[in-house]
Amino acid sequence: MATTADIKNGLVMNHNHGLWQVVEFLHVKPGKGPAFIRTKLKNLTSGKVVDHTFNSGVRIERVRIEIHEYQYIYNEGEMYYFMNLESFEQIPVQRMAINAPEFLKDGLVCKLQFYVEEDRVLSCDLPTHIETEITYTEPGIKGDTATNTMKPATTDTGVEIRVPLFINTGDVVKVDTRTKDYVERVKK
Repeated sequence: MATTADIKNGLVMNHNHGLWQVVEFLHVKPGKGPAFIRTKLKNLTSGKVVDHTFNSGVRIERVRIEIHEYQYIYNEGEMYYFMNLESFEQIPVQRMAINAPEFLKDGLVCKLQFYVEEDRVLSCDLPTHIETEITYTEPGIKGDTATNTMKPATTDTGVEIRVPLFINTGDVVKVDTRTKDYVERVKK
């Protein structure tokens, strides 16, 4: 068992009959009264984020989590299949456990987070930035570059994003998978 002194960002604990990960924490020592730890916790099954305050010295149940790299292969409905790059073992992952399933492409290497005691996948994180090809976008109007104007574009995975006017159909762009924002055009 650990105590509140062991709380740090990324720590996963069993709390209120669920698995919670510490997103951020603050150790508070008021001038009057005992110290406490103010935390922001994310539920690993539902994704819900809540604020919670622990009294200093309270025992918490730490959970062992492992992160492994797996390669995306294919999907069948709501189940997505990933392959371990070392053992070639294939495992299914539910769509709700993947942070941005609309950006998945064959062969993309992702990080899977495993709950060791139950040997189950908690989450699947895609790389922060991926390269994707623009399959359709309206042509930009010549001379309309004075402002930061963006236009809609469709990627090869079917996701609609906003890109600058100079991006054309067939260009490869880098996209942030967390926010679906255009980052830059990839040079060929």
